[in-house]
Amino acid sequence: MKAIWKGTVIAESSHTKIVENNHYFPPEDIKEKFFKPSQFSTLCPWKGEASYYHIEVDGETNEDAAWFYPSASHAAKPIENYVAFWKGIQVSE
Repeated sequence: MKAIWKGTVIAESSHTKIVENNHYFPPEDIKEKFFKPSQFSTLCPWKGEASYYHIEVDGETNEDAAWFYPSASHAAKPIENYVAFWKGIQVSE
């Protein structure tokens, strides 16, 4: 699977995990230079608190476009620290 924004591959993995129709990428398979920490967070009733990243490509920023669970609940432990995408980021094979 690849995550692409503005024509740039920002993550690529053959080991994503699918939860609620989202592909979660292992943290070692993201290209960290495109990821900037965000202060935004949300709470999922069964996965726990999600932290977010801004995605920056060629001087453009897609705010809060990636999320992960740094301390996932017991039920979501298999995706702890794995990264998922939205806000126009294409995820495909």
